[in-house]
Amino acid sequence: MLIIPAIDIKDGCVVRYVQGKLDKKIYSRDPTKTARHWVKQGAKLIHVVDLDGAFSGTPKNIDALKQIVKAVDVPIQFGGGMRNLRIIETLLDYGIWRIILGTKAARDRDFLKKSFKKFKDKIIVSIDTKADRILTKGWQSSYGNMDILKFAHNLKGIGFKQVIYTDVLKDGTLKGPNIKGIKNLLRETELSVIASGGISSLSDIRRLKLLEKKGLEGVIIGKALYEGRFTLAEALKLS
Repeated sequence: MLIIPAIDIKDGCVVRYVQGKLDKKIYSRDPTKTARHWVKQGAKLIHVVDLDGAFSGTPKNIDALKQIVKAVDVPIQFGGGMRNLRIIETLLDYGIWRIILGTKAARDRDFLKKSFKKFKDKIIVSIDTKADRILTKGWQSSYGNMDILKFAHNLKGIGFKQVIYTDVLKDGTLKGPNIKGIKNLLRETELSVIASGGISSLSDIRRLKLLEKKGLEGVIIGKALYEGRFTLAEALKLS
């Protein structure tokens, strides 16, 4: 199971959100230094999100992203404002390993199909949920009444084999992941899943590890690492 540290960037700084709302605490003013730190601790993949891009619809922290790519030798998956094919292609050319789609994927099926046809496994969709509703635009609004499982099955029908699943009500709370929701998604869709939101302890990681044989491929961890609940090295020992 992959243990994936998260770097959320806003105004050039590393920050964290709580249930989709900005936690004013700044963890670092140097995202590149943070990325190097995670790699030094053993990260094999880093999850980077441009929060300014998620709100505006266009990536805003490209310079910081480029610096991270140049500074570390592990794959970077990047999301936040991925709303057209051109920007996806440009960022892949910069050396990004995989692009994360969110808002546009939920709102535009035609765009989703074109993206998959062009980029295949170089893109992954993040299913961001709150009380079983799909959230878009930096988690600031919900999109209609689309059922989470229906959306996941739509993705599978297009050809996607893996998704990121985030329970926004859990994100940044340090209250544990939504195990029930993760299990349901794995069982009902048979998609490979990377889980995100709520990780608070090594015990949470042990619980998620039990789902690996059912298709849980990895877990994204943010606040627990930044708050020192455990180290990345300790988490990796359980993976």
